[in-house]
Amino acid sequence: PVASNICFSLLRCVTGMLPTNWSGSLIVASLTGAFGSSFLYGYNLSVVNAPAAHIKKFYNETWERRYGFSVDESTLTLLWSVTVSIFAIGGLVGAIIVTPIVKFFGRKRTLLLNNLFAVTAALLMSLSLLAGSFEMLILGRIIMGVDAGISLSALPMYLSEISPKEIRGSLGQVTAIFICIGVFTGQVLGLPEIFGQEPRWPYLFGAIIVPSLIQVVILPFLPESPRYLLLEKHNTSKAEKAFQTFLGKDDVSHEVEEVLAESRVQRNTKLVSILQLLRTHAVRWQVITVVVTMGCYQLCGLNAIWYYTNNIFSEAGINHETIPYVTLSTGAVETVAAVFSGLVIERLGRRPLLIGGFGLMVVFFAVLTVSLTLQETVHWLPYLSIFCILAIIASFCIGPGGIPFVLTGEFFQQSQRPAAFMIAGTVNWLSNFAVGLLFPFIQAGLQTYCFLVFAAICLAGATYLFFVLPETKNKTFHEISQAFAKRNKVSLEMQEMNHYPGERKSSAEQESNFTSSVNNGETKKGIV
Repeated sequence: PVASNICFSLLRCVTGMLPTNWSGSLIVASLTGAFGSSFLYGYNLSVVNAPAAHIKKFYNETWERRYGFSVDESTLTLLWSVTVSIFAIGGLVGAIIVTPIVKFFGRKRTLLLNNLFAVTAALLMSLSLLAGSFEMLILGRIIMGVDAGISLSALPMYLSEISPKEIRGSLGQVTAIFICIGVFTGQVLGLPEIFGQEPRWPYLFGAIIVPSLIQVVILPFLPESPRYLLLEKHNTSKAEKAFQTFLGKDDVSHEVEEVLAESRVQRNTKLVSILQLLRTHAVRWQVITVVVTMGCYQLCGLNAIWYYTNNIFSEAGINHETIPYVTLSTGAVETVAAVFSGLVIERLGRRPLLIGGFGLMVVFFAVLTVSLTLQETVHWLPYLSIFCILAIIASFCIGPGGIPFVLTGEFFQQSQRPAAFMIAGTVNWLSNFAVGLLFPFIQAGLQTYCFLVFAAICLAGATYLFFVLPETKNKTFHEISQAFAKRNKVSLEMQEMNHYPGERKSSAEQESNFTSSVNNGETKKGIV
């Protein structure tokens, strides 16, 4: 109950909505869906941090028991890097397979079935020490990545389709906030007083089962997405009941008609493939901008801080016994900054928060490099290092932490978005993998200067966005396309013709296809 109250308070803070805008079913669905999905993604980002030394010791002991000699330092570093970064490869697999899964099983059932991956991964990782097999831990990490890749697509889709249109964008903040809560929870459970001691670290991974079981118990009693039921299953009666449950009212005829009318407009064109999107001149700079923002989102260095916070604090000169408690501040700062971003994004706009966030990260990365380099000469510099790390996290969360996903949805029309999100997801997870795998070697080679690499990436991203990115706040797709038209070297009329080359249907065919997809008597006269 306490956790639910805290989560609902965060929801209220982000959305600024009155209680009457939220039905009980909508609140339960959003909390349950996020707790078993995006929460686990955030949790698995930070959970490997606290027991890192114990896991490396387990790797070394297992290696010595098998081969009769200790593993060399470079091999141990490689094994640990693979353990951390293989999570992203699983995420890439999950992002690729989620589209056919949600189409066949539906949104809610996909979230439920996805728990099979989470439970399997939890069992493998928690039993790896008992079985004396570090391969089980690595395999569990990649399976957990598949779970994350699926949930980070299926959950936002489900939440956006069950919420009233007035709060659909705001409700999307639930996903980001629960990621932050998951990171913070992983840090708390990793404290020495809880599961941070050597014999208890497998329980950190076994705890993954709890959110999954809670979701499996509660979510089946909630309806499927009404839009999925109406548009893909053509089941009007179930869709109406789902709307009534989530909206908290009996008369939902307007919502049903609105979805059907929206569907009629979208049927004017077919879905665009990735190859077609890449070949479309009218959205060339939009695609480039998505690739740049998503690449900088992962390559800016924040994941390196999450994965290796303890090592960074140790390099900063922080006492070993104090590190787990200092680490808690990073999760708390991330959560507060995410809520703050949700409050101000519609007032300040995307462009200032995104460019300003990357710009501040450049400054604090530079100061962090100086403080780490000179920390042995001045006794108070380790505390400046801690401040810089917290400032980097806050700078990331107020802009770069969520806006790249927003821009991907705003740049493209409905038929282009699946391909655009596939491109964005591929860049996202591959960049995540690269950071997790390469950062230990970059840190070993450059030592205190390693963060200058991330500063350079942030500076390049901020510079690109300053010259290319238009403000998209309160703008329609037509207006955003017009802002990119000159850079794409096409007229706005040519843009509209090039969105779906060779795929436009005649009006008669559109009308025929639309009416044939809906059962007789279900299309209302109010649809225009």
